[in-house]
Amino acid sequence: MKIRLNENEKVVKMVKEGLKKKNGYCPCRLEMNEDTKCMCKEFREQIADENFEGYCHCMLYYKEK
Repeated sequence: MKIRLNENEKVVKMVKEGLKKKNGYCPCRLEMNEDTKCMCKEFREQIADENFEGYCHCMLYYKEK
């Protein structure tokens, strides 16, 4: 398993700017709680799933098998 940044530099830049504005919370979510702090709960659960391969909700990270 490998976690990497999205290969699209524009997406990475946009999401990282959003994270800075929201103090590390997912820029794609309205809620600001422990579940939406980057790396969010949703993606941590996807990482734990050995069958999952794909991007996190914000498209910042990609999990490879």
